[in-house]
Amino acid sequence: MPEAKPLAARMRPRDLSEFVGQEHIVGEGRVLRKALDAGQIPAMILWGPPGTGKTTLAAVAAGMAKARFVGISAVSSGVAELRKLIEEARKIRGLTNQRTVLFIDEIHRFNKAQQDVVLPYVENGDVILLGATTENPSFEVNSALLSRSRVYVLRPLSEEDVRTIVRRALADERGLAGKARLSREAEDGLVAVSNGDARVALNALELAHDATGGAREITLADVREALQRRSLLYDRAGDQHYDTISAFIKSVRGSDPDAALYWLMRMIDAGEDPMFIARRIVILAGEDVGLADPQALVIASAAQQATHLIGLPEAYFPLAEATVYCALAPKSDSLKRGLGELQRDLEETRADPVPLHLRNAPTPLMKQLGYGKDYKYAHDYEGHIAPDETYLPENLQGRRYYEPTDLGAEAELKRRLAELGRIVRGRGQARTGDTSGQRPASG
Repeated sequence: MPEAKPLAARMRPRDLSEFVGQEHIVGEGRVLRKALDAGQIPAMILWGPPGTGKTTLAAVAAGMAKARFVGISAVSSGVAELRKLIEEARKIRGLTNQRTVLFIDEIHRFNKAQQDVVLPYVENGDVILLGATTENPSFEVNSALLSRSRVYVLRPLSEEDVRTIVRRALADERGLAGKARLSREAEDGLVAVSNGDARVALNALELAHDATGGAREITLADVREALQRRSLLYDRAGDQHYDTISAFIKSVRGSDPDAALYWLMRMIDAGEDPMFIARRIVILAGEDVGLADPQALVIASAAQQATHLIGLPEAYFPLAEATVYCALAPKSDSLKRGLGELQRDLEETRADPVPLHLRNAPTPLMKQLGYGKDYKYAHDYEGHIAPDETYLPENLQGRRYYEPTDLGAEAELKRRLAELGRIVRGRGQARTGDTSGQRPASG
């Protein structure tokens, strides 16, 4: 390739012997490796982060199968171009019996109609579909197309994989061919900040070399200048968004403040909406901390308000404070479990009317009909609890939706709930005589 091409393009592997990483897919003895070695190539969706070899693997696979390789990007291609390429593939197969690999980069960006265009030609074998995506294909690729393809998950390259690629680029005639060298410190820095993305590493290496005027020695400072800032894999509408917030929530739930702060700052540094983070902290304060520490919800809500008021970067501090507080707070999901039971009862049991003694009776007619009859006004009784009074519909009598744990503030709530049970079972007469049915006008 001409030297005008980027280093990453010049160093693209030509066959599997040069392909680095993804041993779980193309290593010796793997199913896909055996198929490729036999000249066979199935329809595939390659799912993985950028710079892990999706495009390269597709091209290498097509070469091993002696198939014609046609690549398009879902970002810039439409239905008309798809139909034209497929028609060409059909003609070539008819004339030469050579099959065509249709490689669609970022296939998740094709809408349903565009994906449907490809489907019949994949089914009848006119083209072999190889799609690449950084997003979960379960959500982004039509189920019909997905069912006709094998999904292979590509992992971020290890640091040793990236180191191998960088060293090869320094030595290979297609690369820098000995024109430059990296100090060990610079190599370690380049490998670490590339985040398993070979393209990032090679682009930074080339820029650092060019920026030094072709100087033989590339330093860590040169590498940092070329990178400017660490490349964080994050998409506010994609898998990384959901995966990172999931890691954050699970770290708080698991009472690990250090991990929680790490994921918090990963999100902020990648440009996540701080109000989204604040809302999630409020939710987990209620869902995971709950009544084991009611103050957690107060602090989380205050952090949300402070974030809204001051914005970033100062919002780091209230968000971090609420994160650490919730992580260290005792945990209880008793309300979550209770509300789940309650929701099931609402869906599965008869919706009985409000018992007569609990109904409001603002008119004489309603009183004649028995509304409010025999209601016991709680404040007229010892402990402000009416004896033998019931408040649930008859078909749900005895149901318990809130079962406190022994952790944190809930231990006191559990003691109070037990005490209430004893009071209700062992209560005597009202403190001021028989006042059944008496209550304020508000009910």
